[in-house]
Amino acid sequence: MRKLILIVAAVFLIAPIAAADECVDCHSQTTPGAVGDWQNSKHFENDIGCASCHGEEHTTADDVAEVQLPTAQTCAECHDTQVTQFSKGKHAAAWASLKAMPTTHQLPMALIDGMKGCGGCHKLGLKSEEEIKNLKAKGSNFGHASCDACHTRHTFSVKEANDPQACRTCHMGFDHPQWEMYSSSKHGVRYSLKQNGVLPENAAAPTCQTCHMPDGNHEVRTAWGFLAVKLPLPEDEQWKADQITILQALGVLDPEGNPTARLDIVRAADVARLDQESFDIERNKMLKICSDCHSDNFAGAELAKGDDMIREVDHLLAEAIRIIADLYKDGVLPKPESYAYAFPDLLTFHDAPTPIEQKLFVMHLKHRMRAFQGTFHANPDYALWYGWSEMVRDLAEINEKAGELSHQKFM
Repeated sequence: MRKLILIVAAVFLIAPIAAADECVDCHSQTTPGAVGDWQNSKHFENDIGCASCHGEEHTTADDVAEVQLPTAQTCAECHDTQVTQFSKGKHAAAWASLKAMPTTHQLPMALIDGMKGCGGCHKLGLKSEEEIKNLKAKGSNFGHASCDACHTRHTFSVKEANDPQACRTCHMGFDHPQWEMYSSSKHGVRYSLKQNGVLPENAAAPTCQTCHMPDGNHEVRTAWGFLAVKLPLPEDEQWKADQITILQALGVLDPEGNPTARLDIVRAADVARLDQESFDIERNKMLKICSDCHSDNFAGAELAKGDDMIREVDHLLAEAIRIIADLYKDGVLPKPESYAYAFPDLLTFHDAPTPIEQKLFVMHLKHRMRAFQGTFHANPDYALWYGWSEMVRDLAEINEKAGELSHQKFM
């Protein structure tokens, strides 16, 4: 009996390897890079063959359509802890937040469902089976997974995903240049010197993962969220008024300050902290991480500077929003029919119809982001010259343009 059990066990162990060998024979010719990556992977070392992720239906060139393309749930069969953590974090909500933006539906399919443009990064968000089915019906057959955004296929390397360069593809550019901020900050410079052997291996040199994925936790969040707005509103009366104006321009509060249906969308997309407890949880996590290298006093003071920067740039942005809202109210500027309220809609992005509204879009999504993100990432140039200073100039241009439009209307 024991001999029979050993034979059966051997068959089950050898079967996936034999099946993989059949795949390798063909794919060594058709996709040698994928085969090479797999052979360098932990999957290969642990006898995880092609069928484990791709199924067994595709066996020849004639049935390629039968191959299964993995999703996060495929990975969860072996990596349940990581996928569970990921599912609770903001990366998992990336697809939902993309779809929540009004501008998404104005863009070419190639940029969104085709996984270029915004979709190229937001594709790592979780999708339902129905969503994936609809994507395939539109001709989007690839890029629906999540885990391979950081652990790129077919190596699926933990070492790769632990390196800050793994974050670079998505966290750069117009509205979230965290890579540029980090890599030129003292944190990033020290890590680069450590990689180059200038600093010793045990030198303190935080990576993106050090601060945002402590102990490998895949639940990635920040205290302020992507939009840097939160509830409850601040006690400072001026800042409170400014944040109300910004929330109205984001469409989550109506002109009377009451919640709108869009607030539910923002909540679902997890791009803001909507109660003090959730903010405090994330802030305390970051304080603990910072305190591994810095004193508690230093860490608290530095994060408070980020809060202060948000207050300062909120005042500039709110003033610009009010200028354009007054233009709508006075009939100087026609309010787009798609706008629910007499406020410019900050989530329309490049669809804003006039140059003055376009300037507001850039002020909000490019320069405000750089000011507060640069501060939190310890990058003085981004906080000042690419952020706050640009917002001052944006506001001057909006003021001047508003005066010109009013003069033309009433002359």
